[in-house]
Amino acid sequence: VQLQASGGGLVQAGGSLRLSCAASGGTFSSYGMAWFRQAPEKEREFASAITRSGGNTLYADSVKGRFTISRDNAKNILYLQLNSLKPEDTAIYYCAATSALGVTATEYTYKYWGQGTQVTVSS
Repeated sequence: VQLQASGGGLVQAGGSLRLSCAASGGTFSSYGMAWFRQAPEKEREFASAITRSGGNTLYADSVKGRFTISRDNAKNILYLQLNSLKPEDTAIYYCAATSALGVTATEYTYKYWGQGTQVTVSS
């Protein structure tokens, strides 16, 4: 499966963005999906994940209550709604797909990755 992330940009603190990840070349509903992010000079970290059906979700503590992950299996698109953004949310955001069942934050289980989209939050 090929993944193409989009929707990043420059936003002021407190603002919102919606990221999208378009999937092609595979059966989208067969994959659990996730968003990871990598801030400058930091390791990539988990942000959120969602099961194949969209019935279960998982969030990192740092984004819980502010970010919402969702998916549209009919359109083969994964979303991440980012609200109440903070400067520390500045990062490249990557979407990723896994064949594993359930919802997981474990990076090595995700075999397919998009190219990333930059989110910059100004103070």
